[in-house]
Amino acid sequence: MLFRLPFRQKDPEEPAHLRAGKWGESVAATYLQRKGFKVLGKRVRVGRRDELDIVARDGETLVFVEVKTRASERMGRPIESVKKGKRHAMGRAAWGYMKRLKRKPPYFRFDVVEVVGTEGGGNPVVRHVPNAFSLPARHRVPW
Repeated sequence: MLFRLPFRQKDPEEPAHLRAGKWGESVAATYLQRKGFKVLGKRVRVGRRDELDIVARDGETLVFVEVKTRASERMGRPIESVKKGKRHAMGRAAWGYMKRLKRKPPYFRFDVVEVVGTEGGGNPVVRHVPNAFSLPARHRVPW
């Protein structure tokens, strides 16, 4: 007689925090496009472990955007969660992204976009923090 082991089926629905993150990224991309940015990519994978939420262009400046989404400000300002480790990971991802380009961008910067609200909860509050931090020294791009 053949015995079958019980197995857990994958939940077809994404966890709430992943849905909120994707929603926040789409809100941020729409906001940036309205401000005149050209969005080059969303959720850009660089290497095995690094990801850039949004890569955009503001004129000739290449902009790497970190999007932070919160349901309310009672959970803390989203900009507060971009700590040293996250800045390091973004710098590493941006460095890898720029190494793949055929030519050096004239300028680049790191922005943070805060999205406070929930999907279906009315108009979210969106705050853009341009030039939020600089590229760590260990990731200087040699051209």
